Amino acid sequence: MFSPDQENHPAKAPVKYGELIVLGYNGSLPNGDRGRRKSRFALYKRLKANGVKPSTVHVACTPQAAKAISNKDQHSISYTLSRVQTVVVEYTHDSNTDMFQIGRSTESPIDFVVTDTVPGSQSNSDTQTVQSTISRFACRIICERNPPFTAKIYAAGFDSSKNIFLGEKAAKWKTSDGQMDGLTTNGVLVMHPRSGFTEDSKPGVWREISVCGNVFSLRETRSAQQRGKMVENETNQLQDGSLIDLCGATLLWRTAEGLACTPTVKHLEALRLEINAARPQCPVGFNTLAFPSMKRKDVVDEKQPWVYLTCGHVHGFHNWGTKEERDGKDRECPMCRSLGPYVPLWLGSEAGFYVDAGPPTHAFSPCGHVCSEKTTSYWSQIPLPHGTHTFHAACPFCGHQLAGEQGYIRLIFQGPVD
Repeated sequence: MFSPDQENHPAKAPVKYGELIVLGYNGSLPNGDRGRRKSRFALYKRLKANGVKPSTVHVACTPQAAKAISNKDQHSISYTLSRVQTVVVEYTHDSNTDMFQIGRSTESPIDFVVTDTVPGSQSNSDTQTVQSTISRFACRIICERNPPFTAKIYAAGFDSSKNIFLGEKAAKWKTSDGQMDGLTTNGVLVMHPRSGFTEDSKPGVWREISVCGNVFSLRETRSAQQRGKMVENETNQLQDGSLIDLCGATLLWRTAEGLACTPTVKHLEALRLEINAARPQCPVGFNTLAFPSMKRKDVVDEKQPWVYLTCGHVHGFHNWGTKEERDGKDRECPMCRSLGPYVPLWLGSEAGFYVDAGPPTHAFSPCGHVCSEKTTSYWSQIPLPHGTHTFHAACPFCGHQLAGEQGYIRLIFQGPVD
């Protein structure tokens, strides 16, 4: 993908700040990536800085006066305190930063258009019926144009009139230094992993980020009027592996340095060929199994490996072993007689979700997405926000809620019988 910088300076590689990857998509959106709507978005240094920083604060006594202050050519945030009072904070150009905006709106100020993730959806029509809970102008990321290229996240984005408008019902308050701050309706939540995004990673704690980038503990429910407690010793600075939840979609932030240490799609393809070269066999039909190419992500291939999720025994597809008395959902493994779901295996092909470059030995349950042991272990420990007040672990490749004791299983392959 070309960045705007590359087109003008083909010889000079542009500075990449990092990438945002939407959880629930295995490498691309169901109907393909198009324009600003895709499964991953790279943030490159802009030709000209477009960042902004707060400058003048105005207290207006009427909404009309507030409108007059918020000039269309200048960024501003309006905080409506009551019918008779609005505080407008004007923002001025910042030549040291680049701003990137994320949200559901397709208007031009949005750099990365994100829609609600429907677990396991195969086409965009699956996602259209849902009443979206993602804000049209959900959040903004401000990146320093100079090393170390720090990226910080803020709730809410500026609309086409360069305005952020917090209505009467939004949670807002005056800070101790006399500035204003607030939260958006459904909030922007962030979780920074402990020990970075590596094979030693452990999930951190979910926090809420305010419009000015302050960090708070979570509200009682997603859109409660009362804000959580301010967390003084934490910041809105993104780190490799930080998760950003927009109430309907969760994004993973990967830094350029982090991505440089991540397995590439080529590496994953080499692992796929390696498994296939070992000619795993169905222990019952003795036919050779093979993982289909990464491009064929939706159609079950006749050589596709299938797994019994209770025990991990890998087979080729067969029709026997259905237990009619158990609604036909559970199957009996011919190897060990354990009962459980029987599903096709798919390789996880979004390399950005891998915490290491280990071999694909484990599968998430119940979806059958296969990746390294450390990767399944890490994602199975993360409570991802779901709806407005629940959390559950999910497969990063398809978004399905994990099931079973651990949420994943070790695969037991049968080698060729030579």
